[in-house]
Amino acid sequence: MHYYKHGRIGTQTVSYPFTIGHECGAIVEEVGTAVTRVKPGDRVAVDPAHGCMTCDQCQAGRFNTCRQVRFLGSPASEDGCLAEYIVTSEHCCFPIRDQTSFIQAAYVEPLSIGVYSVEQAGLLDEARVGILGAGSIGLNVLLVAKEKGAAQTYITDPLDYRLDVARSLGAGWTGNPDKVNIVNEILDQEPQQLDAVFECCGEQTAVDQALELLKPGGRLIIVGSLLGEQVAFTVDLLRRKEISIFNIRRQSQFTQAALDLIEQGKVDTSALITHTFDFQDAKEAFELAVAYADGVIKASIIMP
Repeated sequence: MHYYKHGRIGTQTVSYPFTIGHECGAIVEEVGTAVTRVKPGDRVAVDPAHGCMTCDQCQAGRFNTCRQVRFLGSPASEDGCLAEYIVTSEHCCFPIRDQTSFIQAAYVEPLSIGVYSVEQAGLLDEARVGILGAGSIGLNVLLVAKEKGAAQTYITDPLDYRLDVARSLGAGWTGNPDKVNIVNEILDQEPQQLDAVFECCGEQTAVDQALELLKPGGRLIIVGSLLGEQVAFTVDLLRRKEISIFNIRRQSQFTQAALDLIEQGKVDTSALITHTFDFQDAKEAFELAVAYADGVIKASIIMP
């Protein structure tokens, strides 16, 4: 959506024409002679990141920060999956069960970011967490945090319909930052403050709120793609509380874990997949998502 709306994410700038899209489910059409993981006809979820498997980052298991990473639908990297065919590596293909839909398979990628983010937060049972931003990624974090045993979840968003969805998914408290002082509201209920806060909207104001909400020794997990070139921190709060900051770069080795959560029925993503479009209506799908219209959370496009 950043590429569609803004033409860039950070220094990654689109040069047209450009095929977008990095979340997909697919059928394997053909395989190379050395492929053993999948075969023609297999139904798969696709991890959009191709690690080189040889650099220091890949050797350390940090495929998301591979120095030569190729990513579907990323400028100066690879065209996206909004196409009839793509070529990808076998290690990016994860077979799905017969009863798993291609839309569910496509949703594995954003869910894997939620799984990775919660893992990086090191949440313990009974943790009390804040999620600032209730878009697709924030709601994924909510689903995973609850599955991992979070005792209480606080989630915010300026769009009330998203808060309605968050409550339907079991959020303990929701608040609209345009209508209430969310810091005061949450701290009234949590005077000892929160164990972790996930910034999932890409806004400086959310970073500021997170520092106030976190307890000493708490963790700030920056998941959202911040739109500005720089972000600022209140150093006094950061230092006195000894806040740890974790940045999320997509995800690393959590595709199968996310797929397992869906296929084992541990998380239900159906409420997040709100709209489906045929390929010829793709522009309508993007315009709907950009406008946050008709209660959209996630729109899927079906190729012919």
